[in-house]
Amino acid sequence: MSALDVSTAARLRIRAQGLLRTAPDRPVAEVAQAFGAHQAQDLPGVMASLALRARPRDPAAGLAEVAEAFSSGALVRGYPMRGTVFAVAAEDLRWMTELCSAGPVRAARKRRPQLGLEEQHVTCAREAFERIATPASAPGSGRGVLRAEVFAEWERAGLDTGGGRGYHLLTHLISTGAAAYGPWREEETALVHAESWLPAGSSLGERFGGDPTAATAELLRRYLVSHGPATLRDFAWWTKLPLGQVRKALPLIADDLETAEPAACGLPGEEPALLRPGLLEEHAAAPRQALAELLLPGFDELVLGYPDRLFLMTAEQHTALVPGNNGVFKRGAFRGARLVGTWTRTGAAGRRKLVLDALAPLTPAQRARFERLFAAFPYTRP
Repeated sequence: MSALDVSTAARLRIRAQGLLRTAPDRPVAEVAQAFGAHQAQDLPGVMASLALRARPRDPAAGLAEVAEAFSSGALVRGYPMRGTVFAVAAEDLRWMTELCSAGPVRAARKRRPQLGLEEQHVTCAREAFERIATPASAPGSGRGVLRAEVFAEWERAGLDTGGGRGYHLLTHLISTGAAAYGPWREEETALVHAESWLPAGSSLGERFGGDPTAATAELLRRYLVSHGPATLRDFAWWTKLPLGQVRKALPLIADDLETAEPAACGLPGEEPALLRPGLLEEHAAAPRQALAELLLPGFDELVLGYPDRLFLMTAEQHTALVPGNNGVFKRGAFRGARLVGTWTRTGAAGRRKLVLDALAPLTPAQRARFERLFAAFPYTRP
């Protein structure tokens, strides 16, 4: 792709993802629902990602809204797909998990002999978890139980949580719908009994009559509206759902989308690009809006929401963003719809300083704009 094509794809996706500072404020739960899911193994990072999209001009103020959305029960974290933790609207966790988690659950079960775990241990873990979590999971008011409290209860029940066993058991309970991460408490999201905490009527059977094609269509629509321009293969990679199932679902939502030639959106190949209606026209009317500076957390959907990240950066810059390609992402600094640096912060509370490692030339004026973004960045800790 030429540089112009790359810029077009990046600018369209920045706009679609709600990262323009001119975008209107939106309720946090609405942002989460519109995306379907935000990757959330880095809890402070996903809280920042949501705040940046909910309150684009004042994301620091939006952070309190994100914490409240977790505590009120509007927002949860779970393992709905890919064996990875995501933040989703509470009303969506159950059906998304039922739709997408079967493969990762099967793969995880195969590792049990290596961990010395049997089905009796899983049953014991579920019973012990429900014993302490259910009383703390009253919808909207329960405070949940901390992960350390769950592990301590399992040890009292005779379960060895060392060597990855506790993590495996917890992941299994969340991936099979028994548990979820809920209210914000002591700088983490506490665990709740999912059946008690999640909204009634939110299973795959209740929401979609048990029809996986209809559920796939709904998740596909949200992905393409929030991430597009993108392709069906992009969505299949994102969810790990079979491409045939995805193609079968598309006709159910075709009227909610626009289809464009990939070259018109700066995408390679011949597969049609799908996106929300009006996005191309909005971009054409204000093509420079998406060129402004952006500071993003390390696991933001703009970077992790697509199988090919080179629409935002060069291969060398990708190596700097993900050293060793080991799945650990540094925080990215962007301008001109391109990665121009990685960043972190240093100093004590009240005296934090931006540390910006440039990957491209930056003028003093550009660095000053990054400083202003840093001053408003939504950190969970002062």
